[in-house]
Amino acid sequence: MKKYLSSFVCGFGAGVLQIVPVAKSLSCCLLLPAASFLAISLDRKANNLTGRIQIKKALMIGLMTGIYAAIFGSVLDLVITLITKNNDLIAAFPELQRMVNSFPLNESLKNEVLSLFQKVREEILAYGFSWLYTFSVLVNNFVVNTLFGSIGGLIGAQIINSRINNTPQN
Repeated sequence: MKKYLSSFVCGFGAGVLQIVPVAKSLSCCLLLPAASFLAISLDRKANNLTGRIQIKKALMIGLMTGIYAAIFGSVLDLVITLITKNNDLIAAFPELQRMVNSFPLNESLKNEVLSLFQKVREEILAYGFSWLYTFSVLVNNFVVNTLFGSIGGLIGAQIINSRINNTPQN
């Protein structure tokens, strides 16, 4: 655990920010790469490292940051949905219906998709929980967060290594 403590801290922060309404829309493309970069920086400071960072290490720190962000973000989203019996799917359901109806698909497929969303909506409103919603949140968060956390780790390593290369030697 100590090896990835910086990933844990930054992943927790990113996971918490993922459920904040405005920050939620920026979580994949800005928040997670920034959290991975911060995790690399914290790891370097904690271990008193001054040399170039290996791409493999940066990738692992970014990956772990994404995994921790996915765990915390998913758990917090599901707990808040359980307690409040409300979430973004419930709030945006009328727009979702209009969007699905505007797709160039046959009516039976549209009706099937809408019935699935309606079932999820009814389960959340009644119980605060839906297996399909839980599965989709977990899969989405783990795929997106690990991908963008890894990308952030790679970009962070390149930024740090380029700063080291451009630093004048004494």
